[in-house]
Amino acid sequence: MKYSPWSQEQALLLLATLREEKGPVLMALQLMQKEFGYVDPACVELIANFFNKSRAEVHGVLTFYHDLRTTPPTQHQISICVAEACQAVGARALEKEVKGKFANETNDAYCFGNCALGPAAMVNGKIIGRATLAKIEKARQ
Repeated sequence: MKYSPWSQEQALLLLATLREEKGPVLMALQLMQKEFGYVDPACVELIANFFNKSRAEVHGVLTFYHDLRTTPPTQHQISICVAEACQAVGARALEKEVKGKFANETNDAYCFGNCALGPAAMVNGKIIGRATLAKIEKARQ
């Protein structure tokens, strides 16, 4: 995935598109991540000031949602579903195996809605059903 380099000017332009939205903090954080690949730490104060919220409110939303990143993404992004249905069919073992090989690229996720084909994984935005290390390695290529 291609992302724009972090720019406060670009971030302010993006925030302006949400000016009329109700409850814009989560949408603003998601928009920053979509544009830049992550939420730069400077975004917390920027969003707080723009929407007249406290930094604590913005930081609380940022840290509550596991999908929001505060560091630039790696070249490949791997998520392993660790929700109950996937755990029941081996997700934790798969997670351990994948993290053993691709630790910096792998994170937990909670349900891709692909429960019937668990364990589920996502590699670079594409869902993999009945995921195995071999399928994940192939999807990274």
